[in-house]
Amino acid sequence: MLTSALAETGPSLDPISDLNQLTAFPFMVNALEAGTIVAVMAGVVGWFMVLRRQTFAGHTLSVMAFPGATGALLIGLSAAVGYFVFSGLAALLIGAAAGVQTQRNRGQESAITGSVQAFGLACGFLFLSLYQGVLANYESLLFGSFLGITRGQVLALALVSAVTLAVLAIIGRPLLFASLDEGVARARGVPTRALSLGFLLLLGLAVAETAQITGALLVFALLVAPPATAQLITPRIGPSLVLSVILGVSITWVGLGLAYFYNYPVGFYITTVAFVVYVGVRLARAAAEHPTLLRRRVAAAEAA
Repeated sequence: MLTSALAETGPSLDPISDLNQLTAFPFMVNALEAGTIVAVMAGVVGWFMVLRRQTFAGHTLSVMAFPGATGALLIGLSAAVGYFVFSGLAALLIGAAAGVQTQRNRGQESAITGSVQAFGLACGFLFLSLYQGVLANYESLLFGSFLGITRGQVLALALVSAVTLAVLAIIGRPLLFASLDEGVARARGVPTRALSLGFLLLLGLAVAETAQITGALLVFALLVAPPATAQLITPRIGPSLVLSVILGVSITWVGLGLAYFYNYPVGFYITTVAFVVYVGVRLARAAAEHPTLLRRRVAAAEAA
Protein backbone atom coordinates (compact mmCIF):
# COMPACT_ATOMS: atom_id res chain seq x y z
CA MET A 1 0.00 0.00 0.00
CA LEU A 2 0.98 3.65 -0.32
CA THR A 3 1.86 4.17 3.33
CA SER A 4 3.82 0.93 3.43
CA ALA A 5 5.98 2.02 0.54
CA LEU A 6 6.53 5.52 1.90
CA ALA A 7 7.36 4.40 5.43
CA GLU A 8 8.95 1.04 4.72
CA THR A 9 11.95 1.79 6.90
CA GLY A 10 9.78 2.48 9.97
CA PRO A 11 10.49 5.07 12.67
CA SER A 12 14.04 5.80 13.75
CA LEU A 13 15.55 6.85 17.04
CA ASP A 14 15.81 10.41 15.72
CA PRO A 15 12.48 12.22 16.35
CA ILE A 16 13.52 15.18 14.16
CA SER A 17 14.14 12.86 11.22
CA ASP A 18 10.82 11.10 11.79
CA LEU A 19 8.98 14.44 11.95
CA ASN A 20 10.61 15.54 8.71
CA GLN A 21 9.50 12.29 7.10
CA LEU A 22 5.93 12.78 8.36
CA THR A 23 5.73 16.29 6.92
CA ALA A 24 7.41 15.46 3.61
CA PHE A 25 4.15 14.52 1.90
CA PRO A 26 1.10 16.74 1.41
CA PHE A 27 -1.39 14.06 2.50
CA MET A 28 0.36 13.74 5.88
CA VAL A 29 0.53 17.52 6.30
CA ASN A 30 -3.22 17.66 5.68
CA ALA A 31 -3.77 14.81 8.14
CA LEU A 32 -1.67 16.44 10.87
CA GLU A 33 -3.39 19.80 10.40
CA ALA A 34 -6.85 18.22 10.40
CA GLY A 35 -5.98 16.07 13.41
CA THR A 36 -4.75 19.10 15.34
CA ILE A 37 -7.94 21.05 14.56
CA VAL A 38 -10.12 18.13 15.59
CA ALA A 39 -8.13 17.46 18.76
CA VAL A 40 -8.39 21.07 19.95
CA MET A 41 -12.14 21.18 19.44
CA ALA A 42 -12.71 17.69 20.87
CA GLY A 43 -10.58 18.53 23.91
CA VAL A 44 -12.72 21.55 24.80
CA VAL A 45 -16.16 20.13 23.94
CA GLY A 46 -15.28 16.77 25.46
CA TRP A 47 -14.19 18.47 28.68
CA PHE A 48 -17.70 19.85 29.17
CA MET A 49 -19.21 16.53 28.11
CA VAL A 50 -17.27 14.62 30.79
CA LEU A 51 -18.05 17.29 33.39
CA ARG A 52 -21.77 17.09 32.58
CA ARG A 53 -21.71 13.27 32.67
CA GLN A 54 -23.10 13.03 29.16
CA THR A 55 -20.63 10.51 27.81
CA PHE A 56 -23.44 8.11 26.88
CA ALA A 57 -25.02 10.86 24.76
CA GLY A 58 -21.62 11.49 23.17
CA HIS A 59 -21.25 7.80 22.40
CA THR A 60 -24.71 7.73 20.81
CA LEU A 61 -23.91 10.76 18.66
CA SER A 62 -20.70 9.07 17.54
CA VAL A 63 -22.72 6.02 16.48
CA MET A 64 -24.95 8.35 14.44
CA ALA A 65 -22.00 9.15 12.21
CA PHE A 66 -22.26 5.63 10.74
CA PRO A 67 -25.87 5.82 9.45
CA GLY A 68 -25.21 9.40 8.44
CA ALA A 69 -22.28 8.44 6.26
CA THR A 70 -23.95 5.41 4.68
CA GLY A 71 -27.17 7.36 4.09
CA ALA A 72 -25.31 10.21 2.43
CA LEU A 73 -23.41 7.82 0.15
CA LEU A 74 -26.69 6.11 -0.71
CA ILE A 75 -28.15 9.34 -2.13
CA GLY A 76 -24.92 10.46 -3.76
CA LEU A 77 -23.61 12.94 -1.19
CA SER A 78 -20.28 12.96 0.62
CA ALA A 79 -19.92 11.05 3.88
CA ALA A 80 -19.02 14.29 5.69
CA VAL A 81 -22.47 15.74 4.93
CA GLY A 82 -24.08 12.66 6.44
CA TYR A 83 -21.89 12.93 9.54
CA PHE A 84 -23.06 16.45 10.30
CA VAL A 85 -26.73 15.99 9.36
CA PHE A 86 -27.34 12.77 11.31
CA SER A 87 -25.30 13.76 14.34
CA GLY A 88 -26.97 17.16 14.49
CA LEU A 89 -30.48 15.73 14.15
CA ALA A 90 -29.78 13.09 16.78
CA ALA A 91 -28.46 15.77 19.16
CA LEU A 92 -31.61 17.86 18.71
CA LEU A 93 -33.82 14.80 19.22
CA ILE A 94 -32.05 13.71 22.40
CA GLY A 95 -31.97 17.25 23.76
CA ALA A 96 -35.62 17.99 23.04
CA ALA A 97 -36.90 14.64 24.35
CA ALA A 98 -34.71 14.65 27.46
CA GLY A 99 -35.61 18.25 28.21
CA VAL A 100 -39.23 17.25 28.74
CA GLN A 101 -38.11 15.23 31.76
CA THR A 102 -36.79 18.40 33.47
CA GLN A 103 -33.84 16.48 34.90
CA ARG A 104 -36.04 14.67 37.47
CA ASN A 105 -35.25 11.30 36.08
CA ARG A 106 -31.84 10.72 34.54
CA GLY A 107 -32.93 7.21 33.66
CA GLN A 108 -35.43 8.62 31.17
CA GLU A 109 -32.65 10.57 29.44
CA SER A 110 -30.55 7.41 29.20
CA ALA A 111 -33.51 5.45 27.82
CA ILE A 112 -34.16 8.08 25.15
CA THR A 113 -30.47 8.19 24.24
CA GLY A 114 -30.27 4.40 23.98
CA SER A 115 -33.38 4.27 21.81
CA VAL A 116 -31.93 6.84 19.42
CA GLN A 117 -28.70 4.85 19.26
CA ALA A 118 -30.49 1.59 18.42
CA PHE A 119 -32.60 3.27 15.73
CA GLY A 120 -29.53 4.93 14.22
CA LEU A 121 -27.64 1.64 13.99
CA ALA A 122 -30.65 0.00 12.35
CA CYS A 123 -30.79 2.81 9.78
CA GLY A 124 -27.07 2.44 9.13
CA PHE A 125 -27.35 -1.25 8.33
CA LEU A 126 -30.41 -0.60 6.16
CA PHE A 127 -28.60 2.10 4.15
CA LEU A 128 -25.60 -0.17 3.81
CA SER A 129 -27.72 -3.02 2.46
CA LEU A 130 -29.51 -0.70 0.01
CA TYR A 131 -26.28 0.76 -1.34
CA GLN A 132 -25.61 -0.90 -4.72
CA GLY A 133 -22.17 0.52 -5.37
CA VAL A 134 -18.80 -0.52 -4.02
CA LEU A 135 -18.12 0.95 -0.59
CA ALA A 136 -14.37 1.13 -1.00
CA ASN A 137 -14.03 3.35 2.06
CA TYR A 138 -16.35 1.34 4.29
CA GLU A 139 -13.51 0.54 6.68
CA SER A 140 -12.48 4.18 6.90
CA LEU A 141 -16.06 5.14 7.79
CA LEU A 142 -15.81 2.92 10.85
CA PHE A 143 -12.17 3.10 11.88
CA GLY A 144 -10.82 6.26 10.27
CA SER A 145 -8.22 7.07 7.64
CA PHE A 146 -5.80 9.89 6.93
CA LEU A 147 -5.06 9.16 3.26
CA GLY A 148 -8.11 10.89 1.81
CA ILE A 149 -8.02 14.17 3.72
CA THR A 150 -7.91 17.06 1.26
CA ARG A 151 -7.01 20.71 1.69
CA GLY A 152 -10.66 21.61 1.32
CA GLN A 153 -11.61 19.27 4.15
CA VAL A 154 -8.96 20.82 6.38
CA LEU A 155 -10.42 24.28 5.75
CA ALA A 156 -13.95 22.99 6.35
CA LEU A 157 -12.87 21.38 9.63
CA ALA A 158 -11.19 24.62 10.68
CA LEU A 159 -14.38 26.59 9.96
CA VAL A 160 -16.62 24.19 11.90
CA SER A 161 -14.15 24.11 14.77
CA ALA A 162 -13.91 27.90 14.91
CA VAL A 163 -17.69 28.29 14.96
CA THR A 164 -18.10 25.59 17.62
CA LEU A 165 -15.42 27.08 19.89
CA ALA A 166 -16.77 30.61 19.41
CA VAL A 167 -20.26 29.56 20.44
CA LEU A 168 -18.86 27.60 23.37
CA ALA A 169 -16.87 30.65 24.47
CA ILE A 170 -20.09 32.70 24.53
CA ILE A 171 -22.11 30.18 26.53
CA GLY A 172 -19.17 28.80 28.50
CA ARG A 173 -19.75 30.56 31.83
CA PRO A 174 -23.48 29.82 32.20
CA LEU A 175 -22.91 26.30 30.83
CA LEU A 176 -20.23 25.71 33.46
CA PHE A 177 -22.56 27.04 36.16
CA ALA A 178 -25.38 24.77 34.99
CA SER A 179 -23.02 21.81 34.74
CA LEU A 180 -21.78 22.19 38.32
CA ASP A 181 -25.16 22.90 39.96
CA GLU A 182 -28.14 22.87 37.63
CA GLY A 183 -30.72 23.53 40.34
CA VAL A 184 -29.03 26.68 41.60
CA ALA A 185 -28.36 27.85 38.04
CA ARG A 186 -32.04 27.46 37.15
CA ALA A 187 -33.04 29.38 40.29
CA ARG A 188 -30.71 32.19 39.26
CA GLY A 189 -32.47 32.49 35.91
CA VAL A 190 -29.99 30.57 33.77
CA PRO A 191 -31.82 28.96 30.78
CA THR A 192 -30.59 25.46 31.59
CA ARG A 193 -32.81 23.64 29.08
CA ALA A 194 -31.73 25.88 26.20
CA LEU A 195 -28.09 25.51 27.25
CA SER A 196 -28.42 21.73 27.42
CA LEU A 197 -29.96 21.58 23.95
CA GLY A 198 -27.36 23.95 22.52
CA PHE A 199 -24.50 22.00 24.04
CA LEU A 200 -25.81 18.72 22.65
CA LEU A 201 -25.94 20.31 19.21
CA LEU A 202 -22.33 21.49 19.60
CA LEU A 203 -21.43 17.98 20.74
CA GLY A 204 -23.08 16.57 17.63
CA LEU A 205 -21.00 18.88 15.43
CA ALA A 206 -17.86 17.90 17.35
CA VAL A 207 -18.63 14.22 16.87
CA ALA A 208 -19.24 14.69 13.14
CA GLU A 209 -15.95 16.52 12.78
CA THR A 210 -13.91 14.06 14.84
CA ALA A 211 -15.39 11.04 13.05
CA GLN A 212 -13.72 12.12 9.82
CA ILE A 213 -10.33 11.38 11.42
CA THR A 214 -10.99 8.53 13.83
CA GLY A 215 -13.99 6.92 12.14
CA ALA A 216 -17.54 6.56 13.38
CA LEU A 217 -16.84 3.79 15.90
CA LEU A 218 -13.70 5.26 17.48
CA VAL A 219 -14.66 8.95 17.62
CA PHE A 220 -15.19 8.55 21.34
CA ALA A 221 -11.46 8.31 22.03
CA LEU A 222 -10.67 11.99 21.49
CA LEU A 223 -13.88 13.22 23.09
CA VAL A 224 -13.53 11.27 26.34
CA ALA A 225 -10.01 10.11 27.13
CA PRO A 226 -8.06 13.43 27.02
CA PRO A 227 -10.69 15.41 29.01
CA ALA A 228 -11.16 12.59 31.53
CA THR A 229 -7.40 12.30 31.95
CA ALA A 230 -7.02 16.06 32.39
CA GLN A 231 -9.74 16.15 35.04
CA LEU A 232 -7.99 13.32 36.88
CA ILE A 233 -4.74 15.28 36.92
CA THR A 234 -6.16 18.60 38.14
CA PRO A 235 -9.60 19.79 39.29
CA ARG A 236 -8.82 23.41 38.37
CA ILE A 237 -10.94 24.55 35.44
CA GLY A 238 -8.43 26.56 33.40
CA PRO A 239 -5.44 24.21 33.67
CA SER A 240 -7.69 21.19 33.14
CA LEU A 241 -9.10 22.63 29.89
CA VAL A 242 -5.63 23.49 28.60
CA LEU A 243 -4.29 20.09 29.55
CA SER A 244 -7.22 18.38 27.81
CA VAL A 245 -6.30 20.15 24.55
CA ILE A 246 -2.59 19.40 24.94
CA LEU A 247 -3.27 15.71 25.59
CA GLY A 248 -5.66 15.51 22.64
CA VAL A 249 -3.19 17.06 20.21
CA SER A 250 -0.30 14.91 21.49
CA ILE A 251 -2.35 11.69 21.29
CA THR A 252 -3.50 12.57 17.77
CA TRP A 253 0.03 13.26 16.50
CA VAL A 254 1.38 10.06 18.05
CA GLY A 255 -1.52 8.06 16.61
CA LEU A 256 -1.07 9.54 13.14
CA GLY A 257 2.66 8.87 13.28
CA LEU A 258 2.17 5.25 14.28
CA ALA A 259 -0.45 4.76 11.58
CA TYR A 260 1.93 6.22 9.01
CA PHE A 261 4.87 4.02 9.96
CA TYR A 262 2.99 0.79 10.67
CA ASN A 263 0.05 1.01 8.25
CA TYR A 264 -2.84 0.11 10.54
CA PRO A 265 -6.06 2.16 11.04
CA VAL A 266 -5.35 5.52 12.64
CA GLY A 267 -8.41 5.18 14.86
CA PHE A 268 -6.91 2.08 16.47
CA TYR A 269 -3.67 3.88 17.36
CA ILE A 270 -5.38 7.02 18.64
CA THR A 271 -7.74 4.98 20.80
CA THR A 272 -4.95 2.76 22.15
CA VAL A 273 -2.65 5.66 23.01
CA ALA A 274 -5.52 7.56 24.66
CA PHE A 275 -6.48 4.49 26.68
CA VAL A 276 -2.92 3.82 27.82
CA VAL A 277 -2.46 7.43 28.92
CA TYR A 278 -5.75 7.43 30.84
CA VAL A 279 -5.02 4.11 32.59
CA GLY A 280 -1.49 5.27 33.43
CA VAL A 281 -2.73 8.48 35.04
CA ARG A 282 -5.47 6.58 36.86
CA LEU A 283 -2.97 4.10 38.32
CA ALA A 284 -0.53 6.85 39.25
CA ARG A 285 -3.25 8.78 41.05
CA ALA A 286 -4.40 5.66 42.89
CA ALA A 287 -0.81 4.94 43.97
CA ALA A 288 -0.37 8.53 45.17
CA GLU A 289 -3.66 8.53 47.10
CA HIS A 290 -3.11 5.16 48.80
CA PRO A 291 -0.49 6.33 51.37
CA THR A 292 -2.59 9.43 52.11
CA LEU A 293 -5.71 7.36 52.79
CA LEU A 294 -3.69 4.98 54.94
CA ARG A 295 -2.33 7.85 57.05
CA ARG A 296 -5.83 9.27 57.49
CA ARG A 297 -7.20 5.94 58.66
CA VAL A 298 -4.31 5.51 61.13
CA ALA A 299 -4.83 9.03 62.45
CA ALA A 300 -8.57 8.44 62.83
CA ALA A 301 -7.93 5.17 64.67
CA GLU A 302 -5.48 6.84 67.03
CA ALA A 303 -7.88 9.70 67.71
CA ALA A 304 -10.66 7.24 68.52
